[in-house]
Amino acid sequence: MTLIFDYYQSNTKHTPCNEMDVDLPEELKRDSLPLPDVNEIQIIRHYTELSKKNYGIDTNFYPLGSCTMKYNPRVNEDIAKLPGFSGLHPHMPTSHAQGALQVIWELEECLKEITGMDAISLQPAAGSQCELLGVMIAKKYFAEKNENRTKIIIPDSAHGTNPATAAMCKFQTITIPTDDRGNMDINEFKKEIGKDVAVVMITNPNTLGLYEENLSEIQKIAKENGTLMYCDGANMNAFLGISKPAEQGFDMIHLNLHKTFSTPHGGGGPGGGALGVRSFLEDYLPVPRIKKDNEQFSFENNKEKSVGRIHSFYGNFGILVRALSYIKSWGTDIQKISQMAVLNANYLFSLLKDDFDVPFDRRCAHEFVLSAKNFGEKSTINIAKRITDHGFHAPTIYFPLIVKEALMIEPTETESKETLDKFAKTIKTIIKELKEEPELVTNAPHTIPGRLDEVKAARELNLRWMPRES
Repeated sequence: MTLIFDYYQSNTKHTPCNEMDVDLPEELKRDSLPLPDVNEIQIIRHYTELSKKNYGIDTNFYPLGSCTMKYNPRVNEDIAKLPGFSGLHPHMPTSHAQGALQVIWELEECLKEITGMDAISLQPAAGSQCELLGVMIAKKYFAEKNENRTKIIIPDSAHGTNPATAAMCKFQTITIPTDDRGNMDINEFKKEIGKDVAVVMITNPNTLGLYEENLSEIQKIAKENGTLMYCDGANMNAFLGISKPAEQGFDMIHLNLHKTFSTPHGGGGPGGGALGVRSFLEDYLPVPRIKKDNEQFSFENNKEKSVGRIHSFYGNFGILVRALSYIKSWGTDIQKISQMAVLNANYLFSLLKDDFDVPFDRRCAHEFVLSAKNFGEKSTINIAKRITDHGFHAPTIYFPLIVKEALMIEPTETESKETLDKFAKTIKTIIKELKEEPELVTNAPHTIPGRLDEVKAARELNLRWMPRES
């Protein structure tokens, strides 16, 4: 057998790092690059063993609340890899890219039907960039109306991107507290709404996994005030084919394609977002727009009110292919996605609610929030680390921030009853351990080396690899 690294080392001239033209500080340069003297089977086993340390939806349950970590059907991957899609050059003339333009156009049409909106832009690279686009549109819309609106209303349960987006666009954020039912406090909202409020930004269902009960009244007050209603559609997985945000009174909504429409999630990308708007905001959407005329598709750039481009070319096309494949695979049965997601969440909630403090004891939508505060400070992080010993990924913890010792759990529609039962049994076992053998939980995890300090890791980054000294 050829020793691949021996061959490499004997046939390659090594240049010390300090002789290379590398733009690095001197203290970070190495004298040489040490290569291990291993054969092929050793290197294969090394990387295979590393791969086993990864955790993903293909290996087990991933109950991250708000993230909608559901299974990505492989048929979507197969379609996205078709040569006509994967090999398409972004500079290809539209006459040679009719199929790709049709994919974008059809996905926009599907999302218009799902949301009830009049127009969709698929340029944004993520839901957060959709938010930025939506607030940019609102800013230009009111500027053209000569209205000086400087504030955006956001509930205190919102995703952190909401106030961040407002700040990026030079708006002041007004935070409305949550009432004892888990809704945005309607009385506080009435106190804050005024002619200086440009947008009311609401997640529905909210990040507590609850439908906003006062939404009809909120949107009516906002409309009378001339304020735009923006829906953070991160939780659209609860509404597919059941309720349309436009019918709930929203003027704009963003969708996270990686959450609701099962495209790849995590790893920094590639991402995909969709922003839907009502007709009176359509001309502000980014250019180019996709135009269909006599079964021919083209780019339309002549939009004077447009806020301009927000992404190179036309978004992340491979993600759009996957999303359209997912939607078409469900067809007119798309409501079953949300029906199963809501059923799974309420079933799991019913199994766990008696073991925790429940901040808002209502029927949930697609996710729910529990509190471990009754077990003491830092109980949530201890429970989360112990969960990993049982082969599950931990749920989202300490979010929403308004719930002390929060665990936010979203089972999605792709999990079976058997998986949910096993997860609930695991949680109950851990609760029993907290009472009888607390050190098993407080010292977890036991199946992986060490107990990481996430706060220290975030503040004291150490990303440089150094070879072991012999």
